[in-house]
Amino acid sequence: MSQTASIPVGIRAQTESAAIAGTSSVPWTIWCGVIGIISIVFGLYWDISWHQTIGRDTFWTPAHLALQFGGVMAAAVCTYLIFSTTFGDNASARDASVRVWGFRGPLGAFLTAWGGVMMVTSAPFDNWWHNAFGLDVQILSPPHVVLALGFLGVVLGILFLTVSEKNRAEGSARIMLDRLLLVAGGFMMVLALVMISEYTSPNQMHTARFYLLVSIFTPTILLMLSSVSERRWAATKIAAIYSALMLAGLWIFPLFPAQPRLGPVYTKVTHMVPMEFPLLIIAPAILIDLLRPRIAARSPWVRALILGPVFVIAMVIVQWPFANFMVSPAARNYVFGMANFPYPFPPSQYHFVWEFQPAEPTKSVFALWLFAALAVASLSSWLGIRRGEWLQRLRR
Repeated sequence: MSQTASIPVGIRAQTESAAIAGTSSVPWTIWCGVIGIISIVFGLYWDISWHQTIGRDTFWTPAHLALQFGGVMAAAVCTYLIFSTTFGDNASARDASVRVWGFRGPLGAFLTAWGGVMMVTSAPFDNWWHNAFGLDVQILSPPHVVLALGFLGVVLGILFLTVSEKNRAEGSARIMLDRLLLVAGGFMMVLALVMISEYTSPNQMHTARFYLLVSIFTPTILLMLSSVSERRWAATKIAAIYSALMLAGLWIFPLFPAQPRLGPVYTKVTHMVPMEFPLLIIAPAILIDLLRPRIAARSPWVRALILGPVFVIAMVIVQWPFANFMVSPAARNYVFGMANFPYPFPPSQYHFVWEFQPAEPTKSVFALWLFAALAVASLSSWLGIRRGEWLQRLRR
């Protein structure tokens, strides 16, 4: 006669806790989320190049589709994760979730789903904007701001999802999740700096406003992700990924032939026009990685008041003289891209790109703005440190 044996409650609870405590492989949802981020960044870069080369086109351009595909795929995967957690019978998944409006799922899944909705919403808004107001050559137009909020939701959501999974993982899966975290961080840096790229051209690098704008998001991203990562040179790797992506765009896109389809055409364009040379944020990133272990015992505010000014000073030291080179004839080549102009740009205005824009009107105003950059960088650093500490505890 067959017999059945019941598992004691205590042993069953320990088994379930062990299942919650660690995962042995990277979930497919994380891979899909990272692919979604990659598609968003690639689509955004492609779309900007498309506007500079071909002009405003329909929604169904390959660039738009790549951009929206990334957001929709990441949001769809996270929506599935929410519904399977809410209505499924996986106890460990429910224990590693939060509750929102009666639904259960990882915090990152809810944020990603919201970001995907924002991205999809921006598409008809953008079409209406163009039909109502004509050609839009600005990155930060109202529909693009809605799109940027969608980017932010998707990228942060996938980052949160990856971190919570990493904090529960063990062994090789933990190592791989940490690597994916840095990859996503590099793509997040591209998104952040592309959104302010209209104000960070080489001819603006001798203004204090440039250093203020770069200090808003960059220290937060570097310190937030390097705090939660287990890699020694985490901030440097994030900056290196950003630099590699921007250089790849600068050097690969011009290899593809293209021509304008919308007038007026002032500059003859025969190939895809890329974005500009990347900012040299790798220099302050290296200093951040060198300093963080030495001041780890200090309070978050003390660390922020050290790392924030270090970021700004390092940027001034490397970017200021590099700007002199970038506006010179030596940079007007394939490698540095200072001879790439979009089709609506008149040749009579080329010289403005190679001349520094007027800085702040007086030295006192310049000093005031630079002091503001130091303050913003310190605040951004503090936010990155505190968010990094929070991410270290994130498990849902």
